[in-house]
Amino acid sequence: MKDLTPLDPLLHSQLRLGIMSLLISLESAEFTFIKEKTGATAGNISVQLDKLSTAGYIEIIKSFKGKKPLTTCKVTKVGISAFETYVKALKNYIE
Repeated sequence: MKDLTPLDPLLHSQLRLGIMSLLISLESAEFTFIKEKTGATAGNISVQLDKLSTAGYIEIIKSFKGKKPLTTCKVTKVGISAFETYVKALKNYIE
């Protein structure tokens, strides 16, 4: 019988997994890029980014682009490790 490692509930959300998948392949991404790629509402993305940030999976950088506020996100080492563990566990379920 397989060892079915529990899946990280934080990453088992479609939107959070999508955000992490985007960030894992990029150095960083602006909020508007994440919104465009996921098709989610700004409010929903904000809530999910906050959850990922609180867990230490991503870093959120607030700055300005001209006079407009700019939110940039990047995955942390903790986030990379959690994502890799999640993917490995998911593959174990499938195989």
